[in-house]
Amino acid sequence: MEKYNPDSVDNHSFDYQARTRIVFGNNTLNELGKIVRDLNGSRAILVTDPGLLHTGHPERAKKLLEKSGIQAEIFSDVVENPTANCVKKCAHHAQYFDADIMIGLGGGSAMDTAKGANFLATNGGEISDFWGFGKATQPMLPMIAIPTTAGTGSECQSFALISADDTHMKMACGDFKAAPKVALLDPELTLTLPSSVTAHTGVDAIAHAVEAAVCKLRNPFSTMYAQRAFELTINSLPLVLDDPRNLEARGKMLLGAAFAGMAIENSMLGAAHSLANPLTAHFNLVHGIAVGVMLPHVVEFNSEEVQAKKIYSELVNIAALKGRNDDENKSVSILINALSDLLEGADVSTKLSDHGVEKSMIPDLAIEASKQWTKSFNPREINEEQLATLYNSAF
Repeated sequence: MEKYNPDSVDNHSFDYQARTRIVFGNNTLNELGKIVRDLNGSRAILVTDPGLLHTGHPERAKKLLEKSGIQAEIFSDVVENPTANCVKKCAHHAQYFDADIMIGLGGGSAMDTAKGANFLATNGGEISDFWGFGKATQPMLPMIAIPTTAGTGSECQSFALISADDTHMKMACGDFKAAPKVALLDPELTLTLPSSVTAHTGVDAIAHAVEAAVCKLRNPFSTMYAQRAFELTINSLPLVLDDPRNLEARGKMLLGAAFAGMAIENSMLGAAHSLANPLTAHFNLVHGIAVGVMLPHVVEFNSEEVQAKKIYSELVNIAALKGRNDDENKSVSILINALSDLLEGADVSTKLSDHGVEKSMIPDLAIEASKQWTKSFNPREINEEQLATLYNSAF
């Protein structure tokens, strides 16, 4: 199996600084109290979603904190694709409790809500004030991210994605101060995931690895993480879907998702995410499905660019998909088929028409996709007309 080869990586410049400590392993949630004390925390707000309350994870975390002499409060009003109002509500809760540490426990929505609330609780204003990067002028509370899904990689990123309440436009609010101090990765927390959520979030993690690997800001460091993330996730997701109790595969998915998050943190994403966001905003299509449906079409589009085709071929060989193949065109076809097969294996249609998307909306969707930030980092230039063509291809 081919491993990371530094000679095959573009010599793009980069400035890397590890901002997040990663604690990985079964039952590492038991270390939560010690980790909070290491950060000099004494009053922790646990940010989670209502569905996760039924698993018992938030209450267990709260008891672990209290056992360590740390006062803890649970905020469980997180909504999927968190909105500005949700973030404001969480910030007010943190301020009222006088929290000195933030804990995001759950999927990307919980972690992003905690990050967004951290901006407001420490810097004031509205979340839209932080749309962009580096706009926080005051220090932020230390944050611990505890993912219960293997998907967004938000635990290793300094960005929070928050939706505007009126337009549903996703606002990427980033600041190095917002990066979690600790990412606590406990594979056992993912055992309670429904199979559909396992599939959707897993596809999202794979998409992060694929897009980060080829984006314009790629560099040797992000490439290393993207390649390893792809190898772990593309081979482990089918195992988890076949046997949800496969804890080893669950662990590889969780670690792969975090590595993909590190790849994004050191580079960026591309057109598949630009195409996915309007689908989520207008048709409430789950993000993992939206990006999963669009990704094979974006890979085919990008493969016209020489270097992108080479990188896609390297991903296929690194993950040993159907063995090693020196024909780059065949490798791209193998990658496209593998990405489509993942959705079909999870009983998710690869056609937008089966997800309630209206074909008459494609021109408007293309306009919105063209305004998405990630589009500018796609390895091949893409315009509004080409974005519409990709929507039609997926329809």
